Amino acid sequence: MAVKVKKRGSFVKQAAILASAGILVRFLGFVYRLPLTNMIGDEGNAIYSAGYYIYTFLLILSSAGLPAAISKLVSERLALRQYRNAHHVFQAALIVSVSMGLFFGIILFVFSDRIAVISGIPESSYCVKTLAPTLLVVAVMSAYRGYFQGMNTMVPTAISQIIEQIFNAFFSVYLAYVFLGLYIPEGMTKNIPLGAAGGTMGTGVGAVAGLVVVVFSYMLIRPTLTRRARRCHQPVEISRKEAVGMVLQTAWPIIAGTAVFSITNLIDMSMVMRILESINYTHDEAEVLYGQLSGKYVTLTTLPVSISTAIATAVLPSIAASVKLGEKKQVRKKMDLTYRISMIISVPAAVGIGALGTQIIAMLFPSASEGGSLLTVGAVSIIFLALCQTSTGILQGIGRIKVPVVGALLGAVAKIILNLLLISRPSLNIYGAVLSTTGCYFVAAVFDVAMLSRYTGTKFDIMGSFLKPIIGSAIMGAAALGVYHGLYLLLPNNTACTLIAIAIAIVIYGLVMLVIKGITEDDLQHIPGGTRLIPMLRRCHLL
Repeated sequence: MAVKVKKRGSFVKQAAILASAGILVRFLGFVYRLPLTNMIGDEGNAIYSAGYYIYTFLLILSSAGLPAAISKLVSERLALRQYRNAHHVFQAALIVSVSMGLFFGIILFVFSDRIAVISGIPESSYCVKTLAPTLLVVAVMSAYRGYFQGMNTMVPTAISQIIEQIFNAFFSVYLAYVFLGLYIPEGMTKNIPLGAAGGTMGTGVGAVAGLVVVVFSYMLIRPTLTRRARRCHQPVEISRKEAVGMVLQTAWPIIAGTAVFSITNLIDMSMVMRILESINYTHDEAEVLYGQLSGKYVTLTTLPVSISTAIATAVLPSIAASVKLGEKKQVRKKMDLTYRISMIISVPAAVGIGALGTQIIAMLFPSASEGGSLLTVGAVSIIFLALCQTSTGILQGIGRIKVPVVGALLGAVAKIILNLLLISRPSLNIYGAVLSTTGCYFVAAVFDVAMLSRYTGTKFDIMGSFLKPIIGSAIMGAAALGVYHGLYLLLPNNTACTLIAIAIAIVIYGLVMLVIKGITEDDLQHIPGGTRLIPMLRRCHLL
């Protein structure tokens, strides 16, 4: 696998690479969650999610800010041709990642039982134990991915993500199947807590496979990087100690902002269970509802946001380099294009998932088909979360890395207040958690967008980025429902009707957006492969 080191490149193309990988990774995630959920059920999903959210929180503390921080620092130095300093940043990042990953991995393993009890789902202790070693593996992998992203090449990251998820998918299902049959409690047919732990163990196996890919990619280009650094003549030389300080200083606000949103998942895990039990739900009933929230609603609504995350990841080094070079017009152009692409994808995803929520859940989880109405109620959160992710990437790129932290904190406060007010109402119960999630992302998104407008003086393209996607999505949503119910009268098969309705809805959305100029020829020219569509669309008088 050849890896080219690029001085500069189109962040849109790099975003497309990461977005494509993200879609495939999410698809593979769905593929293995289907048999996993059908094996362990909503109760097992609750146990799996509890352990995974605890792991995710510590993962964020140990390494989540590293790729973005390294990407920013490396891209800035490459823009100034400080190749040796860029490599020093990477070496410092490895020191930080190993130290943090090892520390939090030991903490997670040693205190796994106590942490699981505090979470409100003590059965998740097995999941927590199996995930502890993964913290070190992912932390080291994050340093390599950040280095590649800083060089504006997303290919190694994309390939490692795909390989990681393939191994994760296979071993999660296989180990869950094996562990379900071990030490079965009396009166039970399977050991659900151990089965859930088998699912989380697959995460570690996948992480090891992903690490092998990025290390191999790095070894291929290491001679080139070393030779370039050796020949570099730069006015300022940073030491390894200084580089470590720079990495930590840049990473901590990113970690803090991401950790706050992760805390909201932990808050949900604890608050949802306790509040539901306080309004006369049994522990098992509350666990099932929480399993639907975490295993179905969260999983499906974060699927389209993976594309926005990829865009934010790709835009960060590109904008950081433009800021360093004083290219103000380029910064604003990239901001505008980033928001347009993010919303053109996220708005129809929210409308489509909301419109066909019940049908999608029944199609994906035939053995555990409850929870579709959660998507109908809370799919709009996709739009606000996508705005948060996109704004965060841009703010980090222009050097305002503390702003998303404040936005995330405001969102978390809103989340806690709304949880207390809404979940405790018996008529809302678990739907209160969905509504509070939407409120959390709404508050954070509004703050981030407002601050970004203030710092950059940019007037956002409301019509192109928001109103036109909303118009196209509204027509698409109505068409999706009409097609589904019309087909179901002729062919009463939920899976077939849902798939056909989704396919037709996508085509209708694309056509409407072309007609109302929501997607322009300029947009297609910036999207890889889009130029091939231009002649055909011209012949159809759609451009």
